[in-house]
Amino acid sequence: MTAAAARRWPAEGVARVPYWVYSDRDLFEEEQERIFRGATWNFLCLGAELPKPNSYRTSAVGAMPVVVTRDAEGKLHAFENRCAHRGSLLCINERGEARDIVCVYHNWSYDLAGNLTGVAFRKGMAGKGGMPPDARPDENPPRKLRVETIGGLIFGTLSDKTPPLEEYLGPEIAKGIRRVMRAPVRVLGGYSQMLPSNWKLYMENVKDSYHASLLHTFFTTFRLNRLSQKGGLVISETGGNHISYSLAADTGGKEYEQAGMRAAQEGFGLEAPQMLHHVDEYGDGIGLQILSVSPTFVLQQTRNSLAVRRLVTHGIERTELVWTIFGFADDDEAMTERRLQQANLIGPAGYISMEDGAAPGFVQRGVNTAADVLSVVEMGGRGIKSEDTRVTEASVRGFWTFYRAQMGL
Repeated sequence: MTAAAARRWPAEGVARVPYWVYSDRDLFEEEQERIFRGATWNFLCLGAELPKPNSYRTSAVGAMPVVVTRDAEGKLHAFENRCAHRGSLLCINERGEARDIVCVYHNWSYDLAGNLTGVAFRKGMAGKGGMPPDARPDENPPRKLRVETIGGLIFGTLSDKTPPLEEYLGPEIAKGIRRVMRAPVRVLGGYSQMLPSNWKLYMENVKDSYHASLLHTFFTTFRLNRLSQKGGLVISETGGNHISYSLAADTGGKEYEQAGMRAAQEGFGLEAPQMLHHVDEYGDGIGLQILSVSPTFVLQQTRNSLAVRRLVTHGIERTELVWTIFGFADDDEAMTERRLQQANLIGPAGYISMEDGAAPGFVQRGVNTAADVLSVVEMGGRGIKSEDTRVTEASVRGFWTFYRAQMGL
């Protein structure tokens, strides 16, 4: 019996989430097969991270290491970062340029599509040693991924059952991606952090649209994001993909002050207020858009700070969050400087995002001894429909709807 089949989801459906989903080792292993290596699209990297022919970039699908390449003709490929010989990583460096890939361990070589092209000493030396004539050294080749792109984002899947990328995203999510990815991208930098929590806790956090004005006091103190601002949620038909957005203009704040919430503190100022100077580069007034694609992709526009995020699952309670900060190739110097200044809002030590790295860890520590207890996910009701409010957990319930479908729960 599989780990999923051995467990029963609560009768209340996605309005309740059992805490065993964050700490069951067998379930974690099953997720690797049924979700990450199953019929899902996993974000790999930006196309701009492969700027030239004969270049590569390492990535991951769940816990599986992956190599993404652009060959001599400019075609994109992705395959498992594993040698067919003894299983060593093929690419040790994060990125580079190469016409072929040679395993450092025994020098087996591969082309940029992941095909084995050479075996060192296959015929031995001076008539001795080597492989038998009927040997098939490529019997266990690196697994290859299907690759599709949208707006300069590269996604991969190991399953031939995964629907085309646009269908998987849904029309509104695809539109939201194209909105942000409006022009050719220029990578500005990046960083990563290790989260002491299960990967699903971070994805829940991303899809939780109403915690931001409570947890992130910087947001509300400087009127960057309050729930009183106009905004809403867009949720895909499957529930797995979502957009949370708000307009940049503040419509008030008395709700916070009257309720006595700590996030409404006044009397604070910035030594460098230019860090928050915002240009409406999209012409629609939206100052914040967080877009997610299940299982582990996030596209973020916070004012003029743009970034993609992806998760690498190193263990049940060990998840790497990789950030890549970008602008556009046609940005002028002032816009690039603005983006770099506003990048201080995000990342492991960001004025906003710092708490998002800590909160899932607090939950992990709290639920590890409460496997049979249920969390309550009823803010905004029990459904997963799109709404013109962010005071809801509809997209969290959407995530669990998608998760249950993939896992057979």
